[in-house]
Amino acid sequence: MGLDVRLPIGAMFAVIGVLLTVYGLLTGGDRALYERSLFVNINLWWGVVMFVFGLVMLLLARRGLLAERTQGAHPTADSPEGRRTEARERAEGLEK
Repeated sequence: MGLDVRLPIGAMFAVIGVLLTVYGLLTGGDRALYERSLFVNINLWWGVVMFVFGLVMLLLARRGLLAERTQGAHPTADSPEGRRTEARERAEGLEK
């Protein structure tokens, strides 16, 4: 499978975080809107939290993609233990 779940999750949280942050900035002066939350701009703060979480997920997905490219498809075939395992499986007929 080539889909890393961190990529769409990170993109979704980053986009929603930006939208919520912008909404919080635009409605920051409306005291009646934030009266129930003790005048804390919840939209702004949770938007920032969601945006940061989205960025972290995107960075982790990028790191995973880069590691996958540098290691190749079969990193065990490059080590002595991996070569011995591959030879043993081939001799026993376990390799597909």
